[in-house]
This record gives sequence, structure tokens and C-alpha cells, in this order.
Amino acid sequence: MAYKHTNSKGVTYYLHKTDVTLRGGKQQTIYFFTKVEKNDKGVPTDLPEGRVVTENPRNGFLTVKKK
Repeated sequence: MAYKHTNSKGVTYYLHKTDVTLRGGKQQTIYFFTKVEKNDKGVPTDLPEGRVVTENPRNGFLTVKKK
């Protein structure tokens, strides 16, 4: 079950994650929101421990930040 969040504009987004390789060869997990629960680019996930969801007040865009 993916974490879902409804922004102030009433749009529901689902949290996904994917592992990417940086230029130096280091592996890193990135988190992103999509409007659909199933996405080919990532795996639905729960909100990680120690992270919070913030919303840009101008456009309603959601981001995941450390506490």
C-alpha cells in the first residue's frame, strides 16, 4: 500500500521510490509523487521513518524532506 497525500488543491498523490546510480557510481534511493498508484518508473512505498511531506504553497507540489 502506497502512502497517499491530498494537497491543498484537493489532488491526491501517491509516494513512489526508485534506486538510481549517480555519476560517481554511488547508489541512491529517490522518492517522488505521482497522481496514479501504479507507475512504471517506481515502486509504491510508505513514508520512510524520519521524513515529512511538505507542500509548496504556490503550486501544491509535494516533496519529501528529512525532519
